[in-house]
Amino acid sequence: QVQLVESGGGLVQAGGSLRLSCAASGSISSINYMAWYRQAPGKERELVARITSGGGTDYTESVKGRFTISRDNAKNTMYLQMNSLKSEDTAVYYCQFIWSTSNIWGQGTQVTVSS
Repeated sequence: QVQLVESGGGLVQAGGSLRLSCAASGSISSINYMAWYRQAPGKERELVARITSGGGTDYTESVKGRFTISRDNAKNTMYLQMNSLKSEDTAVYYCQFIWSTSNIWGQGTQVTVSS
């Protein structure tokens, strides 16, 4: 069974950077859709960024110009480069892969931005 393993979260000062990774543990022939979500305490989970199999990307307005989503198809891995972090970026970040009839989520990684 394929699982997603996230890494790269942590504590960083405002203005700093972090890079999140999300890797699939098993073999996947073709991932159609990859995305990063986040959920802050007391708030609903929100879409942060997504990337299609063709490389098309989309970002929520609050992270445009600061975050960059990318993928390595050969490694079945997705990344989120987060720059100029703000306290409001503090949340648990989750990755999601969709392919064929499968839709799986990572376990989440905590990102804390101190002001």
